[in-house]
Amino acid sequence: MKELELYIHIPFCVQKCFYCDFLSMPVDETVRRHYVRRLIEEIEYKSQQYKGYEITSVFFGGGTPSILMETQIAEIMEALQQNFSIQKEAEITIECNPGTLAHQKIITYKESGINRISMGLQSTNNRELKMLGRIHTYEEFLHNYDLVRKSGIENVNVDLMSALPGQTISDWECTLKEILKLRPEHISAYSLIIEEGTPFYQTYEEDEQRREEGEEPKYLPNEETEREMYQLTGALLKEKGYMQYEISNYAKKGRECQHNIGYWTRKNYLGLGLGSASLVENVRFSNTSDLQEYLAGDFEEREREVLERREQMEEFMFLGLRMIKGVSRGDFKKAFGVEIEAVYGEVIKKMVSQGLLQQQAGRIFLTEEGISVSNYVMSEFLLKI
Repeated sequence: MKELELYIHIPFCVQKCFYCDFLSMPVDETVRRHYVRRLIEEIEYKSQQYKGYEITSVFFGGGTPSILMETQIAEIMEALQQNFSIQKEAEITIECNPGTLAHQKIITYKESGINRISMGLQSTNNRELKMLGRIHTYEEFLHNYDLVRKSGIENVNVDLMSALPGQTISDWECTLKEILKLRPEHISAYSLIIEEGTPFYQTYEEDEQRREEGEEPKYLPNEETEREMYQLTGALLKEKGYMQYEISNYAKKGRECQHNIGYWTRKNYLGLGLGSASLVENVRFSNTSDLQEYLAGDFEEREREVLERREQMEEFMFLGLRMIKGVSRGDFKKAFGVEIEAVYGEVIKKMVSQGLLQQQAGRIFLTEEGISVSNYVMSEFLLKI
């Protein structure tokens, strides 16, 4: 039986964070109820096209999925279980923001089959949280984390964000050490990206440009400080038993996020909900991003694109190289019928000579230096038409 991952998009939040460019928005309870009804209809409709697939993971993302009532999440889970063939041991994750959780919510999540919670903290510093536009304090996060643990959920991720405006290495170290005391199974540690169309872009666009041009920024940490933060993250987490398995993700043994690994290794995934993207059998498509169209029952595919062999190779490389173990020569040949050197021999040779790639045991992966300039390395694997 073919395998498929599911992504369920809940595009609602209490308020939009200042750095966020995801498809999300605050709406009232009436709209949320209407959305859940349509989402269940889409689940019933789309599942008919995927009867020959077995679901290996489910991921509720947003927005803030935990803004929904627990009964609504349970209804969505019931619809998924009734309409899709979900593996017994499938990883089922829900993203939760502190300030939107309660004891009964978490119990209902667990009873409905959810076995992994991803908590969007970002910082243990209340000043930084306020600056980011987060709705919670660190104390509220601690209370919610305690509720999650007491409910018996044994697989928890905590999201953290570094390179914030005005943040020092000492500030970041404090956040890391505080979270390590809690011993979550997984930690995602991302650097802040200043995205167009966000309040942060309006505030820090010039500062970001200065940093990109090698000049000293006024508010954001400079490139060297950002690199030191990254290196500190790896060192502290490794010391506490976390394995880095992707550029920004660290896990206790056996607790790597299976949904994300599926994305980086180009497994089939189906997105359900407003604006969600899909990749199934090398065909990429998405749902409407217009809320009113979705609420009217428009579940038809948008931007359908059959990926050419060249595009498949490119994705194999620049997604796979995000993984610390890199890409497999054998997997490349199995997927495309040629040796990797036949396509990328010169690029690999160039990147190895620059100390950015390493080859070992049939795999090609980024060096520590390569990770620090990963965008450059991955761009080199775009094939010339």
